[in-house]
Amino acid sequence: MLTQTTTRVLEPSDLGAALAVLESEPVANAFVTSRVQVAGLDPWRLGGEMWGWYADGRLRSLCYSGANLVPICATPEAVRAFADRARRAGRRCSSIVGPAEPTAQLWRLLEPGWGPARDVRAHQPLMVTDRPSPDVAPDPYVRRIRKDEMDVIMPACVAMFTEEVGISPMAGDGGLLYQARVAELVGAGRSFARIEDGKVVFKAEIGAATPQACQIQGVWVAPEYRGRGLSETGMAAVLRYALADVAPVVSLYVNDYNLPARAAYRRVGFQEVGAFMSVLF
Repeated sequence: MLTQTTTRVLEPSDLGAALAVLESEPVANAFVTSRVQVAGLDPWRLGGEMWGWYADGRLRSLCYSGANLVPICATPEAVRAFADRARRAGRRCSSIVGPAEPTAQLWRLLEPGWGPARDVRAHQPLMVTDRPSPDVAPDPYVRRIRKDEMDVIMPACVAMFTEEVGISPMAGDGGLLYQARVAELVGAGRSFARIEDGKVVFKAEIGAATPQACQIQGVWVAPEYRGRGLSETGMAAVLRYALADVAPVVSLYVNDYNLPARAAYRRVGFQEVGAFMSVLF
């Protein structure tokens, strides 16, 4: 018996079914889930379309198509359907990112028309913890950034983004969207830093948050302070805030070649449980 499948853009009335798919993998899907829980499925509020793949009338897989293209709980058949839709629409995203296996399949199908990519990070370990390590004391000087400290945190955010992604977030629109995102996290109380003499020496954000899980991002230590253990004690402090105030499970993903960071996160209490992949344009 043949399975009947179809793919379409989801509408606001599909919210319940979409959340059921998203919440089936709360850690891997934390970023998209957090946006959908706030904005729903209206493309203007969400910042992109949510594509749904149906098998026998049931929503099984999703793909977020906005600034990022993100396959979600995507079966191989769903990935092929999403790739067909993406090819027809043309590339509008600045990256493809998601769990490594479906993202790799999606990129294989899209690369002939969308390639070459500026960078492909095929294996980015996904790390998770639900408790802090007793071996690393939290840095007592790491705290939430106040709304009146945007001018202090922004240079560090720009430096982190440029170092990590390879381009400045201030290009294109002059950084308006990036500044708005930083301000959003500061306003939500999810931006943290250690500041000495008016300068950020360590920073990190809780970039995505749902009742089930949250994701730390943007971890950065000022170059002249590296090698002093600030990433470990700083992360321990952010982890303490995250577990106490945000969600019972905390995750992050890291480039596989960043061995010092992976070791530091393990010392803080994180364990590798899977992998993400990122394709940057």
